Amino acid sequence: MDQVKKERLEARGWKVGTVSEFLELTPEENALIGIKLALSRSLKARRQKVMTQVELAERIHSSQPRVAKAENGDASVSIELLIRAMLATGATLQEIGKLIAEAG
Repeated sequence: MDQVKKERLEARGWKVGTVSEFLELTPEENALIGIKLALSRSLKARRQKVMTQVELAERIHSSQPRVAKAENGDASVSIELLIRAMLATGATLQEIGKLIAEAG
C-alpha cells in the first residue's frame, strides 16, 4: 500500500497493519503458517506436472478431497501429510528443506 493511501485511511480512523498483527500471531505461528503455505503451493505445482489428485491420494493412502485441501492450504491439513505428499510427487528432502528455510 502506498504511503498516501495509508495516511488517508489512518486519518479517517482506520488502523493499517498486517494480517499477523490483526490476528495477533506469535512469530512461531506466523512462521508455521508460512511453511504450510509454501508446502501447499509447491505441492500443487509439482503434482499438476506429474499426476492427478486421485493418483496422489492413492499413493499416500488418502482421499482426493484431502489432497485438494492440502493443495489449498487448509488449516486442518498437517505438515506431515504435506511432506508425505511432496515426497510422493518426487520431491527430495533437500527441496523440501529449502522450501521450509525460505518460508521462515
